[in-house]
Amino acid sequence: MKKIFSILSLLLLTSSFAQAENERNIDVDQSVVTKHSTKINGNKVNYTATTGTQPVWDDEGNATASLFYTYYERTGIKDKSTRPLVISFNGGPGSASVWMHIAYTGPRVLNVDSEGYPLQPYGVKTNEFSILDVADIVYVNPVNTGYSRILKNKDGKLPSKAEQKKIFFGVNADIKYLAEWVNTFVSRKERWRSPKFLIGESYGTTRVSGLALALQNQQWMYVNGVILVSPTELGIMREGIVEQANRLPYFAATAWYHKVLSDDLQKKDLAEILPEVEQFTLNEYIPALARGGFITDAEKQKIAKKVAHYSGLSVEEVLNSNLDIDTRYFWKELLRDRKQTVGRLDSRYLGIDEKATGARPDYNAELTSWLHSFTPAMNYYVSEELNYKTDLKYNMFGPVHPWDRSGNKSGENLRKAMAQNPYLNVMIQSGYYDGATNYFDAKYTMWQLDRSSIMKERLSFKGYRSGHMMYLRAEDLKKSNQDVREFILKSLPSKNQPAKY
Repeated sequence: MKKIFSILSLLLLTSSFAQAENERNIDVDQSVVTKHSTKINGNKVNYTATTGTQPVWDDEGNATASLFYTYYERTGIKDKSTRPLVISFNGGPGSASVWMHIAYTGPRVLNVDSEGYPLQPYGVKTNEFSILDVADIVYVNPVNTGYSRILKNKDGKLPSKAEQKKIFFGVNADIKYLAEWVNTFVSRKERWRSPKFLIGESYGTTRVSGLALALQNQQWMYVNGVILVSPTELGIMREGIVEQANRLPYFAATAWYHKVLSDDLQKKDLAEILPEVEQFTLNEYIPALARGGFITDAEKQKIAKKVAHYSGLSVEEVLNSNLDIDTRYFWKELLRDRKQTVGRLDSRYLGIDEKATGARPDYNAELTSWLHSFTPAMNYYVSEELNYKTDLKYNMFGPVHPWDRSGNKSGENLRKAMAQNPYLNVMIQSGYYDGATNYFDAKYTMWQLDRSSIMKERLSFKGYRSGHMMYLRAEDLKKSNQDVREFILKSLPSKNQPAKY
């Protein structure tokens, strides 16, 4: 009898596991709406939050994936035709929308200290600087990020890895299916007449730069602005000596922050130092690197002294590196005498390695800190404040690799979109302490976006005293949101202003 009972128990347990696994499948097309109220810049703002999933369709009308999104819409707006819509993406590729969602532009932000370090209890608090006062926002999670998932086909099977890569996991595949998804979303929410803005962070800047043209030329949807937060190269190559030299202003900013520069530089403000380093980089450092092994010993010594002066490293280290300082080595070396490393995405963050020796840090100090606070906060927020219930795992970083990076013309496509659309403006935001997508690379990319200089008045750059996610620092959360707010308002044409040159 006991044996029969044990077998029955095992069968019931197996059945319950199978049922639980089935319940972990994504709800393909559903949403939950909650009502909220907040204060932004001292003014009360009522809004709804729609949290849910919306399918991705193939050319035959079959749902191939379902994307998780959160849509914030201010209530009491009578005329949506003048109400801007911001479509927000993070990067990776493979990163969820969590970062900008609960730390930057949304109505609720992470519970962290004024410099962005984790605090317990984990959770979120009011974002009094959110742009929701001037624009509605949708945060989109691409395939395999957040709760977004690929769907099984009519045979009950997932596509092969090769098929998944072809459809979803590549520069151009990503842009193509997301443009279709945005079209569906805008239609469902009746936002075709609204001014539209794209904002992307890190790899998300590649995504939104490509989307600007794809939406125009494939969906016939024109946008008013693109905001690039900590941008990648956008297919604009800066290899070799340009890549090597462009690191120096970032090195100088980091060294200044950690107070390891000489007294004459350390007593200056960062705003005084960086233009000086930038001019040296463009006018002396790049030409010196261009001469390679044929630079004279005297000139090499002169350049090495200046690079050391600005980077906080020794002349010997610069000379031993042939004037080319590897970024990973810099993170390890700068504070080696203190037995500390500096963070990759934000060099204000410090780490501790097993050994003081070595040429690179053991781990990314900043990312460890961020995951510490973001992961529990996002899971809490979606479930308990937005009332979205699921047994799916929220993928902070999802399986999207190998990613097809071939054919990346996103920067050129953004230029084309600007040329075709006189309404379209672009703003770049960068943190001075970002070592992954450094701010001087971002400036260089901006300079190369329109080499004719005809559209340069529609391109702008904003810098902040923080890292890759500049908004984690309280002072820059306020400043960066205000910059986005002003950019949106300035990019709205006057009523009945024609789009023409």
